[in-house]
Amino acid sequence: MYSAAVLDHFKNPHNAGELPNATVAVHVSNPACGDVLALMAVVENGRIAEVRFKASGCVSAIAAGSMLTDMIAGRAVKEARAVTPERISEALGGLPPATFHAAQLARDALESLLAKL
Repeated sequence: MYSAAVLDHFKNPHNAGELPNATVAVHVSNPACGDVLALMAVVENGRIAEVRFKASGCVSAIAAGSMLTDMIAGRAVKEARAVTPERISEALGGLPPATFHAAQLARDALESLLAKL
């Protein structure tokens, strides 16, 4: 059901945890399924210097949060704006249709984070 990439990011999430020195932080949720995602970043000179996430939810929600941080870490804010739910899903080897909402939740967190800059 899940790709090898989804399972790897679920079992060994990248950039998981708190970021005490974050310059911006957001918390989003999907009330329909109960998934929750917190996204924190240090933004310096228009770049995402550091990023961390915390997720509670399904396998795909944790994997999508992990992949999102990989996709935006070290990138310019302008580049981060180009991340879409489809790109997150593709990078994970394709999320099952029933859990694609996890990629949307990750994108919603990113959009909320970027709106605070």
